[in-house]
Amino acid sequence: MTSPLHQLKIIELGHVIAGPLSTSLLSDFGADVIKIEAPNRTDMMRDLGPKAGDGVGVWWKTLGRNKKILSLDWKSGEGRDILRRLVESADVLVENFRPGVLERAGVGPETLHKWNPDLVILRVSGYGQGGPMRDVPAFGRAAEAMSGLAHLTGFADGPPMHPGFPAADSTTGLMGALGIMIALFAREKGIARGQVVDLAVFEALLRLMDYPVPALTGANLSPRRNGLRQPMDFAPGGMFRTTDGVWVTVSAGSAETAQRLLRAVGGDVLADDPRFATLGEMSQHMAVVFDAINDFVTQHTLAEVEAEFAHHDAVASRVLSVEEIVTNEQIRHRGDIVSVEGEQTQVIGPIPHLSATPGELRWLGRPPGADSRSILRNLGYDDDRITALCEAGFVGVDGSETQ
Repeated sequence: MTSPLHQLKIIELGHVIAGPLSTSLLSDFGADVIKIEAPNRTDMMRDLGPKAGDGVGVWWKTLGRNKKILSLDWKSGEGRDILRRLVESADVLVENFRPGVLERAGVGPETLHKWNPDLVILRVSGYGQGGPMRDVPAFGRAAEAMSGLAHLTGFADGPPMHPGFPAADSTTGLMGALGIMIALFAREKGIARGQVVDLAVFEALLRLMDYPVPALTGANLSPRRNGLRQPMDFAPGGMFRTTDGVWVTVSAGSAETAQRLLRAVGGDVLADDPRFATLGEMSQHMAVVFDAINDFVTQHTLAEVEAEFAHHDAVASRVLSVEEIVTNEQIRHRGDIVSVEGEQTQVIGPIPHLSATPGELRWLGRPPGADSRSILRNLGYDDDRITALCEAGFVGVDGSETQ
C-alpha cells in the first residue's frame, strides 16, 4: 500500500521537540524526512531523559522515528553545497532555531527560495520572527506561561502549574504539521508557491486557549484557576476520588447530559430541582452541583460509581496512569501503542486512523550519521568524495552503516 505522503520530501534542521515533532507526524504517513545534525553536536533529545535497555534515549526513539539521519556541517562551504542540493529537490524545510540563525549562515528564506521557489519553510521560534520579543530566548514552559495555560491550571489559592507533559512544544508540533499541509495545499492549487510558515511556540497553545479571550473581551469575565473544577465550569464536572482511592473525572456537555449526571448522583430530587433546569441556571449554582457529585463519588467505590453512571448514561472516566494506558483494552484495540521488530521500546502509533492509507511506524530513531553515506550517494557523491568530506569534518557517518 502506498503511503499518502510518500512523495513528500522534508529537510529537518530542527532540534528538541517542537520542530522535530511536526516532521515526525508527517513521517508516520510516508513523508521522506532527512534530519540534519552537526557532526559534533547531535540533537539533545538523544541524551535527555531515560534510556532504553540498549542505551538509547527513549524520547529520541520516538522523535527520530521514520527519519533518515544525515550528519552534516551545513554552515560550512561544503555543507552549504550539500544542503543546496537537498533543498533543490525538497518540498519542505523545517527549522526551530532562534530568529536570525539561518540568515547569519547565509541560508535564510530568500536564499532557500532562490534555490527552490516552491519550498515550504516552517520556522518555529519562541516568540516568532518579528516583534519586541523576537530575540528573547524561550522554552516550552515560558510558552505555557505566555499562553495563559499555566495561569489557569492549579488551585485558586495555590501557584500556577504546568501540565504533566511538554504541552507547548507538543501542540507546536501539531500546529506546525498543519501549517505545512496548508501551505502545500495552497501550492498544489496554484494559490501560492513556497511560503514561510512563521510559528511561535506559545501560539499553538494560545489558539487552543481561545475561549478565555472572548470571555474577557465579550462578556467581561476573567477566568481564574479553579482546582479540581474548570476555570469556566458552565457545565457540571470535576475531578473526584472514590472510596477505593481511584480518581475519576466527571463531565457533562449539554443540559440533557447534565440532567442524567445529576440523576446519577442525587436522584430525581436533585435532577428536578428548578435551579438546574438549564445549563445557564445551573452555572449560577455550580458549587452546589460540585459538592453533590463529590459527596456521591467519595462515598462509593469505582465499581459502584461506574455502575450508577452507566445506568443513567452519564460520564465518569477513570484517570489512567501510564501503566494503565499501556494495558488498556480500548487503546490496544485501536492499535495506538506500537513497536517495530527488534525493539523493546513501544511508542504511540500514527494518529489519526485513515481507512485507506493508514500511517506506519517503520523504524525508531537511528544513530548519528546513520544515513549520511546513502544520502550523499543519492546526491551524486562517490565514496572517495564522501570519505574526504568525512576526514575534513564536514560530514559524519555511522560506523555501522553499510560501506
